[in-house]
Amino acid sequence: MAESFDTEILALAADGVSAEEARAAVTAVTDEYPQAEVLDRDGFISAQTEDMDMILNLIYALLGLAVLIALLGIANTLALSIFERTRELGLLRAVGMTRSQLRATVRYEAVIIALLGTGMGLAIGTGFGWAIVEALEGEGLDTFQLPVTSLVVLTVVGAIAGVGAAVLPARRAAKLDVLGAIVSD
Repeated sequence: MAESFDTEILALAADGVSAEEARAAVTAVTDEYPQAEVLDRDGFISAQTEDMDMILNLIYALLGLAVLIALLGIANTLALSIFERTRELGLLRAVGMTRSQLRATVRYEAVIIALLGTGMGLAIGTGFGWAIVEALEGEGLDTFQLPVTSLVVLTVVGAIAGVGAAVLPARRAAKLDVLGAIVSD
């Protein structure tokens, strides 16, 4: 014979009974059961959202890893671009572009690449988020809300990270020998 166990019991305090008195009465009954946990409304909400917070933190960790990989990709793309455009960069320096202007040009290119990637990621992520909410509407997940502040912060961080990824390639481009770059094939 299978036994059934209650996993949750909800109780409403009677009129005139304070929350502390109700909690004390329920705790007195549940003291016999060490696995029982007495929670008020806020405690119940907190317990229910702990799992979601853990999943959200996992998603943020994966996002951080994706950003790191993207930064390596940006740095690699810029390094290859500088290598392939050695002659062009040498000509720009020969006609008067300063080292700082060349570094700034490479940084702007990195910011453009980073913002395009961030924008595409935000668009795709928003679309998938909306699709998940629509698919799970019958399961109680019925509100789609864009975290605008977080998205703006991520966009700014993406642009700053793009500048950071461009530091070494920009330095390499600025140090090119002008005559050697022009003669290169």
